[in-house]
Amino acid sequence: MTLDDLTRRDASHDFGGKENVPTKAITMGVGTIFKAREIILMAWNEKKAEIIKKAVEGEISSEIPATYLQLSDNVEFVLDQGAASLLTRFDTPWLTHDVKWTDSLIKKAVVWLSLKLNKAILKLTDDDYNNNGMASLATTKGPAYNINIKIFNELQRTITGWPGGKPGVDDSNRPERAEPARKNVLLFSPHPDDDVISMGGTFIRLADQGHNVHVAYQTSGNNAVWDDDARRFLEFATDISRELGLDVSKLEALYKETNEYFAKKQPKEIDPEIIRKVKGLIRKGEAIAGARFVGLPDENIHFQDLPFYDRQKFSKDVSFEEDIQLTMELMRQVKPHQVFAAGDFHDPHGTHKVCFDIILEALKRLRATEEWAKDCWLWMYRGAWYEFPIHEIEMAVPLSPQEVKRKRLAIFKHQSQKDLPVFPGDDPREFWVRAEDRTTHTAGLYRKLGLADYEAIEAFVRWKFED
Repeated sequence: MTLDDLTRRDASHDFGGKENVPTKAITMGVGTIFKAREIILMAWNEKKAEIIKKAVEGEISSEIPATYLQLSDNVEFVLDQGAASLLTRFDTPWLTHDVKWTDSLIKKAVVWLSLKLNKAILKLTDDDYNNNGMASLATTKGPAYNINIKIFNELQRTITGWPGGKPGVDDSNRPERAEPARKNVLLFSPHPDDDVISMGGTFIRLADQGHNVHVAYQTSGNNAVWDDDARRFLEFATDISRELGLDVSKLEALYKETNEYFAKKQPKEIDPEIIRKVKGLIRKGEAIAGARFVGLPDENIHFQDLPFYDRQKFSKDVSFEEDIQLTMELMRQVKPHQVFAAGDFHDPHGTHKVCFDIILEALKRLRATEEWAKDCWLWMYRGAWYEFPIHEIEMAVPLSPQEVKRKRLAIFKHQSQKDLPVFPGDDPREFWVRAEDRTTHTAGLYRKLGLADYEAIEAFVRWKFED
């Protein structure tokens, strides 16, 4: 059968681009599947949550063949938390059974009710609660006005223009500590552009407010550079060397060798080390430009080039001990009061998740032996595709129109990722557009809930250490 565009886009990463994905494939029909003695459907991560909800709870339709599995007595769905997250029994459990109303569940339910009815939180009534599956909440924790005030205040307190803490004020209801007034901040960026794409406004705000901000680029990001860009930079290096009267023989040989390799290169083929270095240097230069634009001095810009990134290209059995040690060494150097890290967990094998696990393990070890580390707070940010749900956000940093523009210009420094990045995912928008749409959407949700109307909001969740 002919594969639809969605299927080909989903498979594009495994084939080195959608243009390399076959247009036809052999498939198994629903009738054949139903002849099996047992059917198991497995799905992982948040990217599958929407289709899983349709398959389990949606109307049976030929447009989504998995919905026919609802008719089978021999089917089992095996899901992780992310893939199951939109099922009613997990997403809005108060609609399916009696629940124990914890503080976090109350906040989630009230936010859900406010957005569902398109009414600000402070305008919700007892009837709204009773008519939407939340009668037990109104009865046990009500009246509605008291619940509304509590949740409104909790959301209001997440909003701060001082992501590094506001000195000289009562910080008991603020996301961050007031002291020390000038904090050591270490922002980890899995790829060389995640810092400005994901939290560029907060990055700028921290620098503007005088904190000692460091940025650490955990990987080279050399995977995400087009071959043509590598060729162009080698041409530039050769030309400028020739203009300056330098010996260009080695560059000319490298350029010739590179062109010959690119002419024969196959999809998904791993570049030789020298080309990976060239591509890594391209992204390094862009990252330096972006961090300088934010306001960082060169000595506060760190390139870890963690070994796992290239090692995983050749082996699935990779030890992360060296990566952890390098991260601990950098943390000892900076001694941060705040660490910001990418908290994207929808892909357990993705670079963001690996990078976060390295940071977490490094911090855990340091907290066990070094006093400064016990006072280090770990804040998680999300990437260009997903945002934290409103009820989970613990720090919301509002951005003005001018700050949104500065963030956009910082993203533009990453020229190799603009227009058409190598790995765009299933979203055709450019990274800067995704980033602005995401933060504008978050600000819009806060506005709908009855809070202040901001141009954009960047959101963070603090990691809770067990000790």
